[in-house]
Amino acid sequence: MKINRVNVLDASVQERLSILQSLCLPHDKPYDTTRGYWWIVRDAFNVDCAFGGIVASSRWSDTGYLCRAGVIPTHRGDGLQKRLIRARLRQARELGWNWVITDTYHNPASANSLISAGFKMFEPTSPWGANGTLYWRFNLRK
Repeated sequence: MKINRVNVLDASVQERLSILQSLCLPHDKPYDTTRGYWWIVRDAFNVDCAFGGIVASSRWSDTGYLCRAGVIPTHRGDGLQKRLIRARLRQARELGWNWVITDTYHNPASANSLISAGFKMFEPTSPWGANGTLYWRFNLRK
């Protein structure tokens, strides 16, 4: 399976990301995919099966935020989430950021992928998620 960084200004890419969000995260409010950096994974049949994005943090100037990612149910368990995390960490390093943060909410699979990639839990001074949200950070300078 191939992970491709996509052009978020392309209307067809916007449509693909919208479809992937609705397939992977049907109960979540769609994330704005017109900013930041986004990747789409295609399977052996050239069908979109996963996506992920990273944006500059709205809180810290040297930090990226893993804003959204998803894998369609038929392709879960293939390590795509971990590959998307690595692709986004590479982008953050290229941008010169020092940290990457993200959050999970009642999602053990995503939490385990973050732990596997080296993320550590932390408690932000001003939490931004709902009660029960877990917060994660990765130090790119290590």
